[in-house]
Amino acid sequence: MKQYSCVIAVATSLLLAAGVAACSGGAATSDPVAAATVATAPAPAAAPSGMRALTSTELAKLMSPGINLGNTLEALPNETAWGNPVPTQALMNAYKAAGFNTVRIPVSWTQYADANNNIGAAWLAHVRQVVDYAHNAGLYTVINIHWDGGWMNHTTYDRQAAINAKLTRFWTQIASNFKNDDDTLLFAGSNEVGQDNTYGAPTAEYAAVQNSFNQTFVDAVRATGGNNALRHLVVQGYFTNIDNTVATNTVPKDSVANRLFMEVHYYDPFHFTLDDKSKIWQWGAQATDPAAVEAWANEAWADAEFQKMKTAFGDKGVPVLLGEYGAGIKKAYPGMDVYRKAWDRYITQSAFQHGLVPVYWDTGGMIDRKTGAQLDPDVIAMIVKATR
Repeated sequence: MKQYSCVIAVATSLLLAAGVAACSGGAATSDPVAAATVATAPAPAAAPSGMRALTSTELAKLMSPGINLGNTLEALPNETAWGNPVPTQALMNAYKAAGFNTVRIPVSWTQYADANNNIGAAWLAHVRQVVDYAHNAGLYTVINIHWDGGWMNHTTYDRQAAINAKLTRFWTQIASNFKNDDDTLLFAGSNEVGQDNTYGAPTAEYAAVQNSFNQTFVDAVRATGGNNALRHLVVQGYFTNIDNTVATNTVPKDSVANRLFMEVHYYDPFHFTLDDKSKIWQWGAQATDPAAVEAWANEAWADAEFQKMKTAFGDKGVPVLLGEYGAGIKKAYPGMDVYRKAWDRYITQSAFQHGLVPVYWDTGGMIDRKTGAQLDPDVIAMIVKATR
């Protein structure tokens, strides 16, 4: 999610922050997995280091459901600027007790780095502490570079080399900081990357450059050695849009087989899930007012979108992380809660049934960040039940 989306979330009654950041890309191909050159040797045997002999597909089956620690470590200009407290062990314990198996931790880095992109030791240590809280709670954990001021959102050839150099510098430091962690920690290279202020399908240039970011991320992490030689890594589709991803994203070359995920996000229809100014407040088969619903993005649409990811990636050994999804509430339409819950339940269930790992976008509306109390127990229960 972008900075402005989080500001919107604070200013409105939405439980979610709107987001249109970007990440991933590459030359178009009808078979994005087959187009990649991936190591063909079987995954290595389990090692004392904690890197089990699990393919990413096998690991994915252990990770659902997930929740985002949104508007926190990625907040600008500091961790508490968007209204959330510093994470605690109690919060991670509460996520696990609620039934979540994964926490995605969006992180910004540039504000804690110097002019040469050296990340401050204090910030690396703090991210280390939060990851340890998640590990202690028994959670799978995903950390990323999350918008971070938008420096990756220039998918043009003239900016490609400079961005890849910074990406390599950052991931070399981040990965080195966590090189001894076991396979419950995953790295995701970026978040919703694409060319700023453009819409629709990417050009061949935009796709190729964004695909290069994914490859640079994988290469940088693998080069740090240790457990990172085997770590499960997450690359992203262009703007994390499903149709763009299927059409233009390739799977990076890797030095080890079966250790990559592809990530997409899902907020269809936007005017229902995130647009607090919209009059669209109903969704799905139970909608009663044609003027209050965008019928195109119904249950069948969701099923078809997730099937596309299953066919293009999941069925070919690259499982899919649904890194963000969720729907907010509009105070002007108190009856929306019924439809919001129906959307949350159906999207979670459909994603899971199609083999995706659903990770709900939350900025503090699901579980109280200070006390660990469940603020939306109905939706939490539906999410957990939908993945059982």
